[in-house]
Amino acid sequence: MKQEDLIIYRDFEDGQILSDMIRLTEHYRSGDNTARPVFYECMHKLLEMAAAYGFQGNLWHCYLTELLVSNENSYSMACEIRGEVEGSINQLALHDIAIFKEYFDYDFTEMMDVLKAPEFGIILDYQGTVHKNRIYSTRIKDRICLLARQFAECGTAMEMKGILTEFYREYGVGKFGLHKAFRVVHTDQGAEIEPIRNISHVQLDDLIGYEIPKKKLTDNTDAFVAGKKANNCLLFGDAGTGKSTSIKAIANEYYDKGLRIIEIYKHQFQDLNDVIAQVKNRNYKFIIYMDDLSFEEFETEYKYLKAVIEGGLEKKPDNVLIYATSNRRHLIRENYEDKEGRREDMHASDTVQEKLSLVYRFGVTIFFCGPDKKQFQEIVRGLAARYGITMDEETLLAEAGKWELAHGGLSGRTAQQFIDYLRGVGTEAY
Repeated sequence: MKQEDLIIYRDFEDGQILSDMIRLTEHYRSGDNTARPVFYECMHKLLEMAAAYGFQGNLWHCYLTELLVSNENSYSMACEIRGEVEGSINQLALHDIAIFKEYFDYDFTEMMDVLKAPEFGIILDYQGTVHKNRIYSTRIKDRICLLARQFAECGTAMEMKGILTEFYREYGVGKFGLHKAFRVVHTDQGAEIEPIRNISHVQLDDLIGYEIPKKKLTDNTDAFVAGKKANNCLLFGDAGTGKSTSIKAIANEYYDKGLRIIEIYKHQFQDLNDVIAQVKNRNYKFIIYMDDLSFEEFETEYKYLKAVIEGGLEKKPDNVLIYATSNRRHLIRENYEDKEGRREDMHASDTVQEKLSLVYRFGVTIFFCGPDKKQFQEIVRGLAARYGITMDEETLLAEAGKWELAHGGLSGRTAQQFIDYLRGVGTEAY
């Protein structure tokens, strides 16, 4: 097993276990006193991996599979979303996968005996505790464990390559393939896009009412993921009406269609060009999401955002859109003197246009209006039915009315908080 013979699949982020295990296969018979401690160190790292990823079964196979599905290279990135590709790259990929098949087929029986380490047998048939993994969603984790078992049963490298290529087509590769949402972290090397491990599993149907705003949002998003023309989108309106929830919902509902969400805050706008450069050549659709976007009069970051959205010399990639939520229709604080020209500004109308020009760069604006009393009660009824609250309807609505008076007024968020309270303390007191 020669790791240095790999051509495409190199530079693994978590490749130390592989390197150590390959060295062990070459030197475990030499009598080197360090071999046994290294073997146990590898066991420790495989167990840590199992705890982090939630893997079970043959942890060595799970580890090798995770390396293959997370390695972003010329072959895997060509196959993501599109599937099988043509050209000489297939022969080179087959060469590497044949080496990985040797890793999968390796028999550790003699090594365990020579190094007096029978515990490795547990690693090869590990039964983990039931817990929530910290890296992948349960769906992805289960799929990787299944993929590891399929690889172990493959008779040829070509069969293994076909299964892996289908995985790339269905799920993608690396962090962008295996995660729905991301955040931006500024480092000394520039902007780093990190996966968000736990995103709320909400769907648009969970947002009761607001059918017209939801339809407008999904129409634009449908066009985007289908490769048609689509617009940057601004969701604005009253607090607690479901703007942010709608963005989380489309992250969940469009993930299988290749949509990814990258959350960025206004103090990170300096990194926008870097972020776009990192994703513009990937076979996914990216929404750069700005939550609760607004600017005070003294904040000038909006001028930079304007150029990035539309107006700079470099064309924004077709696979990138910007979605923002805000409580302000025009995003930037305006004063009456702006309109009345009472400032020293000689061209007061230019000042107004400057402040409005940012919102004009969002081709789709969607208004989320706070509910009236009747709509609020409908939301409460719907949430109560969803969560199995069996309180008498008259009492339920009366208590909901008391709650909203003391907790921020009529909104979907207030209704959800009221139902969460009832789920926590129970309804017996009523």
